[in-house]
Amino acid sequence: MAQPHAPAPNTEGMIQVPASEHGGGFPPFESSTFVAQTLWLALSFGLLYYLMSKIALPQIAGILHDRQARLSGDLDQAARAKSEADGARDTYERALKDAQDKAKGIAQATREQLASEAETRRKSLEADLATKLAEAEGQIRSRTATAMGSVREVAADAATAIVERLTGHAPDRSAVEAAYDRTRPQTAH
Repeated sequence: MAQPHAPAPNTEGMIQVPASEHGGGFPPFESSTFVAQTLWLALSFGLLYYLMSKIALPQIAGILHDRQARLSGDLDQAARAKSEADGARDTYERALKDAQDKAKGIAQATREQLASEAETRRKSLEADLATKLAEAEGQIRSRTATAMGSVREVAADAATAIVERLTGHAPDRSAVEAAYDRTRPQTAH
């Protein structure tokens, strides 16, 4: 037996409850409860407004104020830290530039000193070489003169030997030397 008030399943599997169990329409629109609902709405709104204005909003305002103060302090601290960092960077850059200038000065002084020492050594070597060259030229002149003196004797001996071999008679030594002197080119000493 089916009960008259039992919910009947619909085709989608949901249970439908007949409207007769809950009464007529939408409760806020019922004219019998409208004044009471409006009164409770006004009291609730007033109480909520009072609680928000006296308790919640001052606390939120305090939190926001503390947050703003913290942010200002942090920003001030960050600005100070940035200023200190900028000062430290400037000091570092000045020290680096000073060190570079000092290194350039040391390098320049070292270059000049080495160039001076090299120039001194070069001049010393040039003087030594000039002395040795002068000595060598003197030795060459001396040996050339000695050799030239020996050439006269060798030439005279050779000419005497050749004439003797060709003619069978040895020529007079003074005649051979005179002939050599006439044919030899004249050089300035």
